[in-house]
Amino acid sequence: MRHFRLLVVGNGISAYGSYLNMVALNVFIYDVTDSALAAGLFMAVRLLTSVVSGFVSGRLVSAHDRKRLMVGADLTQCAAMIALLLMPDGGRAGLLYVLAVVTGFCSTLSGVALRSSIPEIVGGDLRLRANSLLATGRSLAMIAGFASAGVVVAQLGYVAAISLDAATFAVSACVLLSLPIRTRAQTEEDGSTGDSKGDSGRRGAGAMLLLRAAPVLAVMIALRAADGLGSSSHNVALPVYSSDLDPSHPATFVSQFWATWAIGNIVMQQVCGRWAGRGGRQGPGERAFAVGACVMSAAFIVVFAGLPTYVAVAAALVAGMADGLTEIAYVTRLQAAPDEQRGRLFGLSASVENTGFGLGMLVSGALLDRFSPFHVVGLLHGLAIALCFGMFVVLVRQGRRAASGDPLPGAAQESPDRQDSAPSEPAERESRSEAPR
Repeated sequence: MRHFRLLVVGNGISAYGSYLNMVALNVFIYDVTDSALAAGLFMAVRLLTSVVSGFVSGRLVSAHDRKRLMVGADLTQCAAMIALLLMPDGGRAGLLYVLAVVTGFCSTLSGVALRSSIPEIVGGDLRLRANSLLATGRSLAMIAGFASAGVVVAQLGYVAAISLDAATFAVSACVLLSLPIRTRAQTEEDGSTGDSKGDSGRRGAGAMLLLRAAPVLAVMIALRAADGLGSSSHNVALPVYSSDLDPSHPATFVSQFWATWAIGNIVMQQVCGRWAGRGGRQGPGERAFAVGACVMSAAFIVVFAGLPTYVAVAAALVAGMADGLTEIAYVTRLQAAPDEQRGRLFGLSASVENTGFGLGMLVSGALLDRFSPFHVVGLLHGLAIALCFGMFVVLVRQGRRAASGDPLPGAAQESPDRQDSAPSEPAERESRSEAPR
């Protein structure tokens, strides 16, 4: 964990740069082109790249060294930022769309590689605590990035903001290079599994077979897509709702909402991290994920119900806590898969989540022209709640089969509310033998 804590610091610095450029580059492209359409197209290109790169990232992570991939992703983003600074003013507009592709692909690749590597870095028994630390670091980076972006751009200018962004990626790459960590299973590093085309095909088929044999895992991934739909709805509706509450200060409620949400998110991540490992606990299971997703969506609906501000802020706090719980439960569950399947699962998950979010942005924007924020958020988050009930049905059916003694489909991969049943026997032996670093 000592090495992993340093990795969390480096990743947090890199995440700060990512959140900073989300604001700075969007404002920059509008300033360069003087076109809202160009700014929207930049965001669309980046999101579409993230959707496509999820599948590509899964293949790369399964076939190549993950640490090198993460270092390469950071250095590529750093180089892209420097190229933007060196480009003459006339050529910057076109380069920005190339930058959207680069940042969208590299951020997805880095995220998939890091999440799939955590069980190998810290050991299977400590992955929940590691996920908690990583999520907390990224949440703090998000707060710092969004809060400082306006100040950095206004006081120092675009060149300083982009230079700072490039520096954060360089620092992250240096931290990764300096850490003596293993990111792949020992058997693969020893060359016993190989990286042939046939082996790559078996890995892809293995990931799909795992989803077929583990219906709860497939439902969890589908539920994350529905969460993306719901998340996009409250992201799009929040400025509209805040303007309706106080037209003279439209940013007030937005700031209150996100600050409170972030506090709840960080608190829950810390609670999960401290709870991990006590009394043999391995973290929240599938049922906790379903309950958390249901509570999160319901809380977001309450925020837009037109209730007094203190009630809406309290609901935002609950939503943040539930969001933190579902994030850690979901990531920890996917990490229980065998190493050779884990990268494909996280790549698929990234594509599914980004697809849900992108589709939700389009749907929410169209619906808000005709319906109130409460109805739009209620509709899309209501879909997530309905899927939660579907997941409960799957869990109950599995529980009844287990109680009656019937063999469960994919019993070797998962069982209700238990997260450590998925790894294969070699991975389990490795987790038991590996001491925390």
